[in-house]
Amino acid sequence: MSYKSTHSTTIDNGKLFGASTKKETARVVLLAVPWEVTTSYGSGTSFGPTTILKASPQLDFYDYSFADALHHGLHLENADPSINVENERLKPLARQVIDEWDEKGKLSESGQRILKTINTASRNVHETVYKKSLKLMDEGKIPAVIGGDHSSPYGLIKALCERHPQQLGILHIDAHADLRKTYQGFEHSHASIMRNVMELETPPKQLTQVGIRDYCQEEWDFIEEHPAITTFFDRGNKKRQLSGASWDQICSDIVATLPELVYLSFDIDGLSPDNCPNTGTPVPGGLSFSEVVYLMEKVVRSGRKIVGFDLVEVAPGETDWDGNIGARLVYQLCGWSLASQKLQDLRDE
Repeated sequence: MSYKSTHSTTIDNGKLFGASTKKETARVVLLAVPWEVTTSYGSGTSFGPTTILKASPQLDFYDYSFADALHHGLHLENADPSINVENERLKPLARQVIDEWDEKGKLSESGQRILKTINTASRNVHETVYKKSLKLMDEGKIPAVIGGDHSSPYGLIKALCERHPQQLGILHIDAHADLRKTYQGFEHSHASIMRNVMELETPPKQLTQVGIRDYCQEEWDFIEEHPAITTFFDRGNKKRQLSGASWDQICSDIVATLPELVYLSFDIDGLSPDNCPNTGTPVPGGLSFSEVVYLMEKVVRSGRKIVGFDLVEVAPGETDWDGNIGARLVYQLCGWSLASQKLQDLRDE
């Protein structure tokens, strides 16, 4: 039995960072969404929430920039039981679809029936997350999702786009553009999340992508043609840095593309692979941990407001390293979100 298969996807609710904060008193509520049915390469991201949870208590919580975010209340809500059940039921069926698609380039009638079942199940998961997200916003919480693959936060993003029509900017940190119309037949593939978001009835005002270094021509063309997408490709960022530009300058350019309200969508493979060796689709290159934290700080110190976020594609390995990095990213995302809404004091620059 592999190490990954021994992990549970059920969370001992309320123990994030070792603090038993109840949902009612928390300012940030994170929804666990252990969904990875459409993963096409490495697996294990459905264990992301529990992997992060396990690693989270060993952090020190006094931060250089925002002191201690923990006392504001950070709560990780257990996954809806139906998501766990459907994830385990459908993963082997999705593998049949993927294998048939890769081998033949099309699906048999049986494959089409399975695909239809999976697409329906994906829509059901997104509807569950959507409804929970609306409720959290009504309760005055900062909503977040911990995945799961990158399709996991679709319902949250949809809810925020509807709550803030034509006001929301998405800051998307990722190795992949995630702009395919569909991938391997799946309507809500992890490779299609940002395409689906940009084609919502109420889409975001702006999509700004950072760290992108793995994409197809379809995605390149979509970026070139879409007026609301700005992509800071990893190679372009590195060329600028090697030519003398500072990361501060590049971050200023990134932030300048964003409106006042920001949603931060973070696929951990946006980092260099040494920070996430067990993620599903690692890609050479990428950002350092310090660079992404600096970018978050630039967003907040610009006066912009983070209204929600996600962290996805964290998967366990033989050690707790991926969970350790994931937990630290979650804490930074929580702290900067609170600071952006004036709920957390910042030290002077």
